[in-house]
Amino acid sequence: MSKILTILKFCIVIRTAHLSQMAGTMRAVQFQTGGPEKMKIGEVPIPDLRKKEILIKVYASAINRADTLQRKGAYPPPAGESDILGLEAVGTVDKLGPDCSQKWKIGDRVMALLAGGGNAEFVACREECLIPIPKKMSFTTAAAIPEVWLTAYQLLHTVGGVKSGDSVLIHAGGSGVGTAATQLSILANAKPIVTAGSTEKINMAKSLGAVAGFNYKEGDFSVGVKQHTKDAGVNLILDCIGESFYNQNIESIANDGTWVVYGLLGGGKINADLLSKLLRKRITITGTTLRVRPIEYKGSLVQNFTQNALPYFESGKLKPIIDKIFPLEQIGNAHQLMEENKNTGKIVLKVREEAGKDEL
Repeated sequence: MSKILTILKFCIVIRTAHLSQMAGTMRAVQFQTGGPEKMKIGEVPIPDLRKKEILIKVYASAINRADTLQRKGAYPPPAGESDILGLEAVGTVDKLGPDCSQKWKIGDRVMALLAGGGNAEFVACREECLIPIPKKMSFTTAAAIPEVWLTAYQLLHTVGGVKSGDSVLIHAGGSGVGTAATQLSILANAKPIVTAGSTEKINMAKSLGAVAGFNYKEGDFSVGVKQHTKDAGVNLILDCIGESFYNQNIESIANDGTWVVYGLLGGGKINADLLSKLLRKRITITGTTLRVRPIEYKGSLVQNFTQNALPYFESGKLKPIIDKIFPLEQIGNAHQLMEENKNTGKIVLKVREEAGKDEL
């Protein structure tokens, strides 16, 4: 009986999606500013295509910290972009917009880096921001790649200038970006050191290649960093925390080190003698985000990632880490899990059923 009910439910979902598309509408995540309980699935128009945009039939998406901030009213989308949540989506090419090149064709399986709109049945994406899905990879696995892996690649290479032999301190080592940055550091012949809030997350990072890990809840991580590096410190810090880790970061970084700030989960106000300490160690500190970057920057990043990192997913040297897969209808539960900081790796959303593929 349960199997029959499952089949009937699947048929109803497919029929509803078909009728929506015929009517020019789609199912998408909707929300009111506030908590996860205010999220729901609603009917909205399928996006129109602008120049060089491609319509993607979405099979899976994912959530990021930026989505939780946007839901709270703290991180609006860039001007002219979709206000639907979702900075990444995977699926098949459904339609080509005006002035598109011949690079992509209808039916191609693709991953999309987005400024918004990914938590829906269809999304428009600039053709420069599409990445081919490895042949044997399912949609739900691929959904764990675009935003966090491109972010991590940007932090290490485009902004951080990581070099072979560098020690890299990666905060939030159990996060999507953290698990990606750890693996990409190993690929670059660097030595990743992580911080995280649980033994489980640190052990995961070590299984991915981290040479050391420190629980920031159990003490000053800079002590462990200095011991591990024999007082030399780390050459590069990937910092999504900010204020609350400032003093420990200053102690952890090496002379002539680079400090990349890409988030402020621990606050953004520093009441300290910042400049003299930067001068003393000759530290380069820079801030970066990806969502608001111009299309030329994103296109170049996507091209470099596709050429230099994507092949290693097929070989198995790189792998997306997924904590849990939720159906789109449980978007509130997905946000709740992220805000509880219990996930190790990505939280993925299944938008459509994928025939003949395993979950992972």
